[in-house]
Amino acid sequence: MAQTKRNKPMRQSEISPLQWIGLGAIALFVIVPLYATALGGFKRLGELRNSPFGLPESWSPHKFIEILNESTFFLTLWNSLLVSTATVVLTVILSSMTAFALSHIRFFGRRMLTNFLMLGLLFPAATAVLPLFLKLRDLGLLDSHLGIILAQTAFSLSFSILLFHNFFKELPAELFDAARMDNCGYVQIYWYITLPLSLPIIATVSVFAFVASWNNFLLPLVVLNTPEKYTWPLGIMQYRGEYGTDWTMILAYLTLTILPAIAFFLAAQRYIISGLTGGAIKG
Repeated sequence: MAQTKRNKPMRQSEISPLQWIGLGAIALFVIVPLYATALGGFKRLGELRNSPFGLPESWSPHKFIEILNESTFFLTLWNSLLVSTATVVLTVILSSMTAFALSHIRFFGRRMLTNFLMLGLLFPAATAVLPLFLKLRDLGLLDSHLGIILAQTAFSLSFSILLFHNFFKELPAELFDAARMDNCGYVQIYWYITLPLSLPIIATVSVFAFVASWNNFLLPLVVLNTPEKYTWPLGIMQYRGEYGTDWTMILAYLTLTILPAIAFFLAAQRYIISGLTGGAIKG
């Protein structure tokens, strides 16, 4: 008689106290600014200066209500959502197609082209502000959302291609060999095989591109001139006066505007870790 094998419980890896301390420090580094920002919207200016991390004396939401009653608030949110969504779509399409070609199509100069694309990781976007402004001016894309979308997509391609390239290299080669035996071309392999298996890395790239675009302040500041086209980071400037700044209104404004980015991150959280750790498929 065949003996039944007992399923042994998997041994969970233990976390050392030093790792707990590191995780706690990172968590505090993220949570404390969010905590102070959320509470700052309920405080008066003097209370904010005397007790920036303490609880407010009164939980009056009138600053949040005042911001929500302004039509410019939802207009800036819509502009940011439009720019960020378009940036995500373009980034995912272009970087996934490029990474697929570099991973599965052999051609002369493939390695050199890959290294050239990775050079974009070495230079921050701020170093290209002046030539970017001149190029957008020559193309007639100043004071337009399209200019911001194209620029942000270009700056995010290097990192996105790197993530897609590492993921695609881990996909089983047998799948592509079977597809070629069925006379599938590269476009069909990319669309019907690679993309359906790449949901984790697509979600990961989308989160990075969306958050970077949503929080971008420099590019909209350089490109946009019309207040009706401002994204939400530029909307903060309305609370800065010539002789003072209403910091409590700014903190309330920040609290309301970071919620969409947090919601988008939480919605895609389950895919982010699996997307960053590779693309191994167990059969």
